[in-house]
Amino acid sequence: MLLRLPESVSEAQECIAEGAVPVGGATLVWAGWQNDGFPERAMSLRNLPEANVIAPGALGSAVVLNRIDERVPEVLHRAAATVGTGAVRRTATVGGNLVGSTLRCLLPAALVLDARATVLDRERVYETDLAEVLAKHHLLLSLHWREPVTSSYRKLPAEAGGPPPFVVAAAVHTDDDGLSRLYVAVRDGYDVLAGSAPCGTGTEEAIDGLRDTAIGTLYSAGWDVVRQHVTDLLARPDGGVR
Repeated sequence: MLLRLPESVSEAQECIAEGAVPVGGATLVWAGWQNDGFPERAMSLRNLPEANVIAPGALGSAVVLNRIDERVPEVLHRAAATVGTGAVRRTATVGGNLVGSTLRCLLPAALVLDARATVLDRERVYETDLAEVLAKHHLLLSLHWREPVTSSYRKLPAEAGGPPPFVVAAAVHTDDDGLSRLYVAVRDGYDVLAGSAPCGTGTEEAIDGLRDTAIGTLYSAGWDVVRQHVTDLLARPDGGVR
């Protein structure tokens, strides 16, 4: 297998044109390659500057999870810190987790940040939403978002080897009219549900609003976790309730 390490967008596009298979940290694909055979060409973005940014409002796809720190919102930082083991987090990348994994541990956090994706194909670099990235398995360059007022993340305990643990992520944003809005996303098994509701007048308003979204379809125990998580977040001094 020939592994290409492009250092510019144009070099990465050449790799795509040559049929190189994108890899992140290869934590998920390596075992499959050992069983099924290695591709003739592969490509890693670890030397591409655009894929390695860590800054307020931006995170590159080639960033390994253990490098994600307080420069990004709490919800994303904590989501990355709970993925796998320390050894996994030293190798696994943002792009691999979001696009190459069925667990997609970072997806709830990215959804509540209302993140947009910058992606690359052989002809152009462009911005799109996360739904398109996941549906079409685009080559992700980076995530971008508007900074939230506050955010939080919780992963419930789970038995090793069992179903994926229940995850709830939440963030409060201020819209263009100066009003506060709550975004919530959960991972329930392999399903991810998301919704949003106004929260400027109180916690109950936000919770009632979430009832009318996909979050409201959760079973009772899952809904109770969401309700408590939202209550705790909005009770913070910076929680967005006015």
